[in-house]
Amino acid sequence: MTALAGWENFYVIVGSSAGALIGLQFVVMALIADLPRAPGTAQAGNAFATPTIVHFGTVLLLSAALTAPWNGIGGASVVWGLLGISGVTYTIIVARRMRV
Repeated sequence: MTALAGWENFYVIVGSSAGALIGLQFVVMALIADLPRAPGTAQAGNAFATPTIVHFGTVLLLSAALTAPWNGIGGASVVWGLLGISGVTYTIIVARRMRV
């Protein structure tokens, strides 16, 4: 059981956070589905709703990376660095969508 001892906090934090975020996303999408559609709202949804979901997921992944029992700081720093590069790329994509 000593090999699994470091994972108890990971599963508690990630499991409860993932459940809450998934529930929140479904509630928000259900509320938005009832709103009347106007011309150009599909692009607005791509530019504003999707990044919110991506940001929630990113925070969940970052907190999961920090609570995982790494042998050193190298693994967590690689995950954080890759997510940082992905975030900059995604920001550029969203900025292009907002211009259109």
